[in-house]
Amino acid sequence: MTSALLPANPRICFLASTAPAAQRARELLTARHGDHAVEDADVLCALGGDGFMLQTLHRHGGAGKPVFGMKLGSVGFLMNQYRDDGDLLARLQRAEPAHLRPLEMLAQTESGTTTGSLAYNEVSLLRQTRQAAHLSVDLNGQTRIEELIGDGVLVSTPAGSTAYNYSAHGPILPLGSHTLALTPIAPYRPRRWRGAILKADTQVRFRVLDPYKRPVSVTADSHETRDVVEVTIRESAEHRVTLLFDPEHNLEERIFSEQFVV
Repeated sequence: MTSALLPANPRICFLASTAPAAQRARELLTARHGDHAVEDADVLCALGGDGFMLQTLHRHGGAGKPVFGMKLGSVGFLMNQYRDDGDLLARLQRAEPAHLRPLEMLAQTESGTTTGSLAYNEVSLLRQTRQAAHLSVDLNGQTRIEELIGDGVLVSTPAGSTAYNYSAHGPILPLGSHTLALTPIAPYRPRRWRGAILKADTQVRFRVLDPYKRPVSVTADSHETRDVVEVTIRESAEHRVTLLFDPEHNLEERIFSEQFVV
């Protein structure tokens, strides 16, 4: 579904973070446009910051409804600007879609349990103690780095490449590039390795080389699993979400513009 296929008067489900400004905006918008359950809506309208947008995608991404976010939080890279001008229906009709595929993460822990999660921004492995993490890096079953020593490593989607990945000096990836960023976090050895850009269908596997002395956790967006021994990551072939953006504020242009900030 794209914004062009939305009916002239779409059924909207308004979702808001707990921030007072977001709650006030939800009251105003539902009074003006009504409110529908997720399963009955044509479009979801998320009010908050990027964290709340990620929560919305994790909770309701499986519903297959496009999401139009409006910034009422501290960070809003995935959001449109909030405007109280009664123009929401027209904005929805003009909005441009951005289709995102999350990462699928599967982690095995010391206790023998296996956990899985989706990540729309990134999957990051981090040391749990003062001891540096020791990891091996396999790509499509072939070992590329036998021992990576540092604070950790992450795999990022294009949509998440301007977030934690960029702060860790990783590359910014254009939307639609069908790539992933593999970025070390404060690497000590190999010290000069700055990461890699991978094809989106690459399977990445990390093995923790000394999990008892040097424990490691993995976080998929905000879902953390501690004491992992092995983590496998791949782009999802089954899951896809659609975000809607104002034409003058679309996600592809913002990701492109981030590469020219001086």
